[in-house]
Amino acid sequence: MEVELKALEENQTWTVVDLPIGKVPIGCRWVYKIKHKADGSIERHKAILVAKAIKGWYLEQLDFNNAFLHGDLSEEVYMTLPPGLSGFPPSKQSKADYSLYVKHADSHFTALLVYVDDVVLAGNSLAEIRHVKHLLDKQFRIKDLGTLRYFLGLEIARSTIGILLNQRKYTLELLQDAGVLAAKPSSVPFDPNTKLSLHDGDLLDDPSSYRRLIGRLIYLTNTRPDISFAIQNLSQFMSQPRVPHIQAATRVLRYLKAVPATCIFYSSSSALKLVGFADSDWARCPDTRKSITGYCVMLGSSLLCWKSKKQHTAARSSTEAEYRALASITCEV
Repeated sequence: MEVELKALEENQTWTVVDLPIGKVPIGCRWVYKIKHKADGSIERHKAILVAKAIKGWYLEQLDFNNAFLHGDLSEEVYMTLPPGLSGFPPSKQSKADYSLYVKHADSHFTALLVYVDDVVLAGNSLAEIRHVKHLLDKQFRIKDLGTLRYFLGLEIARSTIGILLNQRKYTLELLQDAGVLAAKPSSVPFDPNTKLSLHDGDLLDDPSSYRRLIGRLIYLTNTRPDISFAIQNLSQFMSQPRVPHIQAATRVLRYLKAVPATCIFYSSSSALKLVGFADSDWARCPDTRKSITGYCVMLGSSLLCWKSKKQHTAARSSTEAEYRALASITCEV
């Protein structure tokens, strides 16, 4: 707690002022958190000071230590890129993810990803990475956690041949919370002959459990393209989930039990050749008769992105559905 308070003061997180007339001060509380490694062992203990509520909204477990937060807390809270990165030109903010900043300088490429109080640095120049870390440490008191191994449920392993990404720990925790660790494994995540509908089957007594489960499964698709088609189907029934929907979701869980540690591999020797594959499932949806687009894009042998999504309008033929799938992947490329 003393370290947290010292960091807040050093980073000039707040300015002490008189309380304006008619304003009510915002309370705060301490949150104690244990940070774990991917293998489940304890990495470190944290004490976090959080604001209780602002106009009815709760800020749970927001670490102000490195969140670069300053302002009138009686009105609004702003989260911005650290001012210390003013020395990061000519950086460019990504339009696809506003938390991502990239920098090109000569033959060097550096990427910086900000998530609340965590920053991930990647690049092909250690000298440039050290320079950015120096800028941050000069402006703020930061902790260098070394080579990236575990981040937001993602497990990262590196070697001379490439980088492996997986969510094994996240998957096992999901299976344990769902109570299916003892269930019979499934060889496929989704029965290709099954067509789920908005109206077939009884409504679930507790739809919130289905929504939480699908939300967690959606996050798992970050490293699991093999379940993207199934989760795309199941996510359409969040408003009124029914018994067949939870049965199909349970099958996905049984499939994950059979293969909990599927990895995405990024080869260090991939050919610089961009390749895309697209397909469609014509009139897949029984309720709207819309088709499903599926595609993936690879750089050499490394899978970069993938998607499974219902098309916006109904296609009059399988050929039309195929052309729309091709149009989607062309935009992605």
